[in-house]
Amino acid sequence: MNGTFRPPGLPLTTTAAEGLLRRRFTVAEIEEMTAKGIIAEDERIELIGGEVVPMASKGNRHEMLKAALNVHWARRLPDDLMLVTETTFRLTADTYLEPDFVFYPRASGIKGLSAGTARLVVEIADSSLGYDLGLKASLYAGFGIAELWVIDAVRLVAHVHREPTPEGYRSIVERASDERLVPLVAASLEVRLAELDLR
Repeated sequence: MNGTFRPPGLPLTTTAAEGLLRRRFTVAEIEEMTAKGIIAEDERIELIGGEVVPMASKGNRHEMLKAALNVHWARRLPDDLMLVTETTFRLTADTYLEPDFVFYPRASGIKGLSAGTARLVVEIADSSLGYDLGLKASLYAGFGIAELWVIDAVRLVAHVHREPTPEGYRSIVERASDERLVPLVAASLEVRLAELDLR
């Protein structure tokens, strides 16, 4: 963050207003603050219902798994699909998340990426597993994301979420690293986590 606005040593997060009303921000306001240098471009945050939420730091296992999956899927991506990594996934005027992968139809383009066009969202978790399986999974289900994979980067276990409802996903299946993961959107994207080159 720009030192002009923040004194050195002042923590970036606080729970001081817990239980009190807080100002609700919009995605547009966060983007404007980033453009003006108030929020650093590399600051890892998400916006949930207007509240700024810092993201957990990414460990080596997270980055190795993300890189291996990116290579694997880039080689197998059907012509009618696109894949984007760590994008600002705008869900409403006051909510955006930054999933590790989002698959969407090529025809809709990145500008058309929305909850309605996303076909598969993948979150890789090392230190954020509880958050990804809890609040974030509930958000994705509420927005109707057809399929969500939350992959535990430490244990190489995938939690496959399908059949979204406003209350959560009806189907959540845990898959071990040696099991085939086949997304609904394209069988060609099948993967076994145990077979990835995690270097």
